[in-house]
Amino acid sequence: MPQKTVVVGMSGGVDSSVAALLLKREGYRVIGLFMRNWEESDINGACTAEEDFEDVKRVSALLDIPYYTVNFSKEYMDRVFSYFLAEYRAGRTPNPDVLCNREIKFGPFKAYAEKLGADFIATGHYCGISHENGVHRLLKAADQKKDQTYFLNQLSQEQLSGVLFPLAGLQKEEVRRIAEEHGLATAKKKDSTGICFIGERNFRKFLQEYLPAQPGKILTLTGEEVGEHIGLMYYTLGQRRGLDLGGKKGEEGRWFVVRKDLANNILYVSHGDEGPLYSNGCLVSGFNFIPFAPAAEEFVCRAKFRYRQEEQGVRVVRTGEDTMKILFDTPQRAVTEGQYAVLYDERQCLGGGVIEGTF
Repeated sequence: MPQKTVVVGMSGGVDSSVAALLLKREGYRVIGLFMRNWEESDINGACTAEEDFEDVKRVSALLDIPYYTVNFSKEYMDRVFSYFLAEYRAGRTPNPDVLCNREIKFGPFKAYAEKLGADFIATGHYCGISHENGVHRLLKAADQKKDQTYFLNQLSQEQLSGVLFPLAGLQKEEVRRIAEEHGLATAKKKDSTGICFIGERNFRKFLQEYLPAQPGKILTLTGEEVGEHIGLMYYTLGQRRGLDLGGKKGEEGRWFVVRKDLANNILYVSHGDEGPLYSNGCLVSGFNFIPFAPAAEEFVCRAKFRYRQEEQGVRVVRTGEDTMKILFDTPQRAVTEGQYAVLYDERQCLGGGVIEGTF
């Protein structure tokens, strides 16, 4: 039986490095593929992509696997970053990492991998997958703290076909231990944080390079003016830091964002009382079911409305082919337009869609 080829998306981090190692150990012919999605240096003038690629080269040399690099920065700009900016202009809070997976990693990346002769592609995501009778299901990872199914909620059946997730059954601590035991250069490398193309940089400064700020009034829900904001796009629902309103109502309680009025360029805030942040349900559009939509128009399941949230009990009412109303078992805090509502059962991710509003 001929040896199967797996092209691994290698980022220069410990997770994808160990994914490549495990697949090689299982007997696959492994090829590393490094993506360049963003052409820019960090605040110190260093090109972080170059540093990451050096780590890919070191790991590939140790594992004795070939490696390639491919530049998808134009595709990223057209398919992900333009959407990111448009959402911020509309006063919403987008999640570009979800789009990056749908539009880049499991799109052009997968197509390029197939040109390299891939039978499968693999990544270092913490999630599982099952391929049974031509149906592909996205499963939760063993490490629930690291589970990344939330970011893969928009993948289609075609995109999930021929995909392997070698870290599905591992805890993060085990991944680092395996990397250290095998002398991988990335074993102790810090995990990347923040939005994929921004990295560790100051978010406000980054956004100011692309979107002009429009300062405006900060009002309470009773209409009292308490300050000036620097631009609605720099604030998100529930935000407490960076409002510069300390001392406006004494020391007791904190200020936080409760609403953004884009038409009048007003930021609404509340002091102490978090009640205005809670909602009983939300409306969702662009829902992508994995693997397919249920027959029932109404059903109960679990949901997340942001990545690092515990799953919440919900009742789902389908209102169209890809739209739905989600009713929360208990009121939820700061459910934010532009983010994704992602549904789950006991062991799998059922898909997700964009939050359009709350009630």
